[in-house]
This record gives sequence, structure tokens and C-alpha cells, in this order.
Amino acid sequence: MTESRRLPPIWLMGLTNSTFGLVGGFSVVTVPEMLAAQGIPGGHIAAITAAVLSPAFWTFLLAPMLDVRFSRRTYALIFGVLSAAGLAFTVYDHRNPLLVEAVMIAANVASSFYQGAVGGWMGSLIDKHQDSHLGVWFAVSNTGSAGLMILLAGSIVQRFQPVEAAFILGGATIVPMILFLAVPAPGPDRQLASESFGRFFTEVASLLKKRDVLIALALFLLPCASFSLTNVLGGVGNAFSASQHTVSMFAGMGTVAAGLGGSFLLKPLARYFRLRPLYLGIGIAGGLFTLSLLALPRTPWCFGLAYTGENIFQALAFATGNAITFEVIGPGNPLAATLFSLLMAATNLPIVYMAFIDGHGYDWDGVTGSFLTDAGISIAACLFLSWALARWLRGGLPRADNAPLGESAD
Repeated sequence: MTESRRLPPIWLMGLTNSTFGLVGGFSVVTVPEMLAAQGIPGGHIAAITAAVLSPAFWTFLLAPMLDVRFSRRTYALIFGVLSAAGLAFTVYDHRNPLLVEAVMIAANVASSFYQGAVGGWMGSLIDKHQDSHLGVWFAVSNTGSAGLMILLAGSIVQRFQPVEAAFILGGATIVPMILFLAVPAPGPDRQLASESFGRFFTEVASLLKKRDVLIALALFLLPCASFSLTNVLGGVGNAFSASQHTVSMFAGMGTVAAGLGGSFLLKPLARYFRLRPLYLGIGIAGGLFTLSLLALPRTPWCFGLAYTGENIFQALAFATGNAITFEVIGPGNPLAATLFSLLMAATNLPIVYMAFIDGHGYDWDGVTGSFLTDAGISIAACLFLSWALARWLRGGLPRADNAPLGESAD
């Protein structure tokens, strides 16, 4: 009997990522809503939100600890509970913006470690032909759980007493961890864990010399498929004569529906295309979609089309990026959590700097400038990496990169 047959269904393994999505949805929307209700200025709220989300980009520096000493399930349990506790405390007491910022930064640090532990754990268990399927379900659980938090958390905070709301939302964040009971949890590599930290970090540094890791980093660090317009469109609804209700509808339910639909597109596409060329193809196709929007009138329905389309492409890119990450990790990798955290940090970085660049594009020529900037840079990055990948591939890649992608098994 193979290892994969002893595992639970892939969709169940993917849903373990829901705790990360719940904390993310709470951080992005619910926390700003609670602060705004207290009259905190918008600029201050934006600064707090940026600080709260920052652990997604730098916690990978500490991620190697997730691969030694204890099992990744133990680390996931510890950091999952800590992130839920931070969320619950913020629901209970959010009167002091400075305290909210400090607690939610800590909660997102724990959440990032949680995702690293879970991603490394699940990714090291599956067979190579299951990479794309697990990538889909990691994206689905992230998008779906974040959407549920966005849709429900605000009303729960308003309708219940602070202690009750904290218990409900904190408890909901812990619920996905029940799924851990169904997944085998091998311990860390004993030889690696027994080595000195100097030897261990030498092994970590060796990751950056591997061609498949370098290619994945290049794909993720460049803005090939970041689709950061999803973070810009919500603030420019007036340019499309879209009401606040329309913007909120697409930011809530529309984003969830588009995100889930985009994620599920990966499985059929992965049957016909290798993941790396597919990732670049998504970036080019999405960029062309963005450019096509410039030919349409600035009406509410065009806003809906733009918001939905950008979210579909972004979700598909996230799912494909997850699959590439799991493919790079491979079965039984002793540094799985380290590698997962590193590649996730690389994936998140372009979303931040492209939002900044898109904002400058908007200052230059409004919506047209923002769309031209985002699409132009993304397409250029994809074309450059297509050329670079072709050169790298001529030299031969590890078998993990050249293996055909079959249909993922459940």
C-alpha cells in the first residue's frame, strides 16, 4: 500500500489551511471595520493594516524552526491556537489602536508559521501527481474561509457581547485544526534535528542553489501573476459610477465566488499544461484581459466584470503557485516547512509592491494608467521569464520539473 492510500482525501488535507484564511480575512476587513467604527482616521487604519499583514513577507526568516525538534503538526497546533487567541482578544478589546496593532501583528506571525507548518506537512506527504490537486484545495480553503470571515465577522461583533463574539470567532478559527486527527504526522528528520544550528542553516542555504527552487523564486518574486488590481479596484468604484453597495457586493460574495471558480480551473488546465508555463500563461492572459477592459465604458457592470475577472485570474494564479510549491517540496522533504514558507513569502511580495506601483499609475492617468501599468509590467515579466526558462530548460532540469502532470488523485 502506498503512502498516498493511507492519507485522507486531498480536499480534506487542503482544508487544514482554513485557519490561515480566517485570520487573513479578519485582518484585512474586520479589523479595519472595527477601527473605523471608533472614528480612527482612514490613513491610520491603512498603516495599521499594512503592519498587521507584514509578517507574510518576513516570517520565512524564522521558518526553519518548523522543520526541527517537533513534528509539524505540533507546530501547527501551537501557532494555530496562538493566532486564534490573538484574533479573539482583538474582538474582545479593540479600543486601543496601538494594542490592536501589536496583538494582530503577533496573531499574523503565528498564522504565517501555522501556514508554513501545515504547507510543509501536507506537501511532504503527497505523491507528485497530487501537487496540482492539493494546490487547488489550499487556495480554495484560503479564499473560502477568508470570505466567510469577511461576510460574517462584522455582524457577529455587532450582535453579540464582546466575550461571546470573541468565543465564537476564536473558536471558529480553531475548528479546522480538528482535521489534523485524520492526517499522519511524521516527526522531523532526526539526523537533521540533532545537528548543530550551523549545520542546519547550511542545509537551508543549500536550497537556494537548487535550480527548481531558483526558478520558483523567479516566478513568484517578479510580478508575473500578482493581479494586484484586486487591491486597487475597491477604492476606485466611483470612476465606474459604481455605488458603495455594488463595490461591497463584489468585494464580499463576488470575490469568494470568483476566487473559488478560479481555483478550481487549475485541475483541468494541469492535465494539459506543465505548471510553470501555465503560470506564465495565466499572467499573460490576465494582462490581456486587463488591457481589454480599457475598451469598455466606465459603467457599474464594467466594474463588476473587472473585479470578477481579476479575482478569477488571481485565484487561478494562487492555486498554480501553490501547486508549483508542492512540486518543488516533493515527498519526504526534511526542509518542507522552510521551503513552503520561503516560496509563500515570495508569492506575497509582488502583491504589495505592485499595489504601490499601480497606485502611481492611477496618479498618472486614473484607471487607464493603473490598468496599463499593471498589465504592461506583468506581461513584460512573463515574456522575460519565458525566455529565461527556455534557456534554463535547455540545460536540463531535475526530474520533478520534467515529470508529466497527470490528473490529481483524491
